[in-house]
Amino acid sequence: MPAAPRPENEYARLLDLARYDILDSAPEETFDRLTRLVARTLRAPAAIINFVDQYRQWGKSCFGTGDSTGPREHSFCAWTILSDDVMVVEDATQDARFADNPQVTGAPHIHLYAGAPLITPSGHRLGSICVIDSQPRTLDDDDRRALQDFAALIMDELEFRVRNKELQQEVGAQAQVMRELRRTATHAHTLEAVNALLDAPLTPEDATLAAARAIGEAIHADWTGLVTAVNGAPTVQTAHHLPDTPPALLDFAAHLQEYQGVTSTLLDTTTPTYIEEYALHPNAIGIAVEAGLSAAAWLPLGRYDDTVFLLVAVRADRGRRHAWRASDRALLDAAGRSVRSALDRRTVQAAAERAARLDTLTGAGNRLSFEEDLNARIHSGAPFTLAAIDLDGFKSVNDTEGHAQGDKLLRVFTATLQSEISDAGRVYRPGGDEFALLSPLSAEEIEEIVDVAVVAARGVTTARVGASVGVTAFPDDGTTPDTLLRTADDRMYAVKRRRQALRDDTPGT
Repeated sequence: MPAAPRPENEYARLLDLARYDILDSAPEETFDRLTRLVARTLRAPAAIINFVDQYRQWGKSCFGTGDSTGPREHSFCAWTILSDDVMVVEDATQDARFADNPQVTGAPHIHLYAGAPLITPSGHRLGSICVIDSQPRTLDDDDRRALQDFAALIMDELEFRVRNKELQQEVGAQAQVMRELRRTATHAHTLEAVNALLDAPLTPEDATLAAARAIGEAIHADWTGLVTAVNGAPTVQTAHHLPDTPPALLDFAAHLQEYQGVTSTLLDTTTPTYIEEYALHPNAIGIAVEAGLSAAAWLPLGRYDDTVFLLVAVRADRGRRHAWRASDRALLDAAGRSVRSALDRRTVQAAAERAARLDTLTGAGNRLSFEEDLNARIHSGAPFTLAAIDLDGFKSVNDTEGHAQGDKLLRVFTATLQSEISDAGRVYRPGGDEFALLSPLSAEEIEEIVDVAVVAARGVTTARVGASVGVTAFPDDGTTPDTLLRTADDRMYAVKRRRQALRDDTPGT
């Protein structure tokens, strides 16, 4: 029994067959109705719609006979697809191609076979609509034309399905585009809100946490958190989470800072990172996977002073195929740039504000800083002392040793004062050789600190320098800046006069 040769365009034919997605599909009444109608029209006991695959014949609809699926080398239809014409075998037992075919020598005992090829618009023959009979017979021209008409109807149905599927895909794609456009619009509003939050009168941490909350809501992350680290010590704050986020995942996120290896890795990140399938990540944490963590994203937000900021967003395993859409990533990337830029601006602004309140020579607070801090301490109501200090003999240093040496003396005097007073207070240089201290220390403690600073200052000059100190206390000596300053100055000048009188009464001084 010879097998039918393969068409010259076999590869292209198989690709066209695959385009219709018909092989191994379930039975359908549309095709079953056609095979019944073909059998009645051609007065045949059986009618079949067959498709010829690479190695087999597959039956889509079989009326009056069993399943026609079988090896391609046994297929009558494999011969039918070699021509555009109807193939008629009036008695297969007398045809050398089919006489010993198992379908002839055994069930269904084919004698008559008549098939019209199913021809695609591109000219490929996919299979056939055929009738078979266990008795020999002939077909007239009307029968042949009827078979061709039915073949055309079958192809019309297949083409309709392909076009309908393509339209559904187009509609789906358009719907997806619309969803993405809506998400993009929503994300644009979110980005505007983030920028507004960053410009609001909030602390950097509060502004960044509020921005993280807005971002988490926009991308519908199951949990969004803000990681902050000062000198490498991380703290995790929840910015937002969905109401139905698995409790185990929330618990893991709440204790994220306890996983030092994780937080250190996150804080070392310099670019946005997106993980679609967390369980497959080489560094995935087992407890996180068990808690339902499916996807993760982390976004470095920059730093402010000694604080590093990082946004972390996670999704639970909800069967979503794509955890981070392109629009989500675009929002995260843009928001990250906005936050980093805002923190940089705040850092520069804070540095400028600090510089505006510092004495450029000594690093002590200047007059503006002193006045602001004095008012702030009075407003707080907590007791404190104000010391007015005047360097005695400083002018002679500038006159005899030069201004460079005088500047050095001022820096040494200031540094010693601040070192001795430590965090208990602050040193100010309102101008020239005038200094001030704000602290909770007593007058005696302040005088001892000033004496230490004078000794240090004398180490850089041959001139005889000293310091006159006047100390006043809030609220005992006054409750307004003017009263406190006037009292401190009066006491400082009283000390200066006593020292001057003592020097005048002491020969050789």
